[in-house]
Amino acid sequence: MLFSMTGFARCESSGEYGSLVWELRSVNHRYLEISPRLPEELRGLEGKVRERIQARLGRGKVECNLRFRRGAADQDSIELNDELAKEVISTVVRVEHWMMNAARMTAMDILRWPGVVIEPEQDLQPVMTATLDLLDEALTTLVENRGREGAHIKALLQARCDAIAEQVARVRERRPRVVEALRERVRSRIQELGTDLDPGRLEQELALQAQKLDVAEELDRLEGHVKEIQAVLERREPVGRRLDFLMQELNREANTLSSKSNDMETTQAAVELKVLIEQMREQIQNLE
Repeated sequence: MLFSMTGFARCESSGEYGSLVWELRSVNHRYLEISPRLPEELRGLEGKVRERIQARLGRGKVECNLRFRRGAADQDSIELNDELAKEVISTVVRVEHWMMNAARMTAMDILRWPGVVIEPEQDLQPVMTATLDLLDEALTTLVENRGREGAHIKALLQARCDAIAEQVARVRERRPRVVEALRERVRSRIQELGTDLDPGRLEQELALQAQKLDVAEELDRLEGHVKEIQAVLERREPVGRRLDFLMQELNREANTLSSKSNDMETTQAAVELKVLIEQMREQIQNLE
């Protein structure tokens, strides 16, 4: 089964601890690059988050965003650091005398001052457990989405493989006529020059020209690469790099076929092969 590197998943859960939302987004990348963004109180989970993602994904740039909102029970009571609040107010009043047109500080400004509002202690273990469970759920959704996209890409690649095989078959079927056309051009040219040429020498020259233009080996390799691609598409492992290498090999053979062509239809087939190969290469860049 093929997997795309592109996908998105969003999962959320809630409980007495509050609410959690995971958003996972993955795009193409040469390797697996994980970028987690966690709330400060759950920063200690980053190592486990990376481990779980590495166990499920092979390649791609993965952005992992976690949002956490505390439960209402933790927000009902607000405890103030009275001494710190008074000190902040006293300091503001003192400093205001040194400034021209100083903006007045409000009560909300005082409450936002670090340490004035004492956050109640919370048992984070239930939150951490729920966070990792929800991450597993989000990863399952992400992998399923990447799998569906991979199946679509697989169908496109198989269709292109069939089209390449058709072009190769056309060129192979036409080669005898190409060689015969070459023979007739050489004979016509000799007749135009009015030169007598030994039949043995003529056949030798024709054989030499036909050998230079022979593309049987290139056609065989093209067919072999197509069969290898079709086999790779059935593997249950990341195959993006392997397919990318095979695209290079296909393109090399198509270029050689084009350079050896002395026939318009063969040239057109070579151009069509290059178009198909480029279409495949673009799709393969998305594969894990």
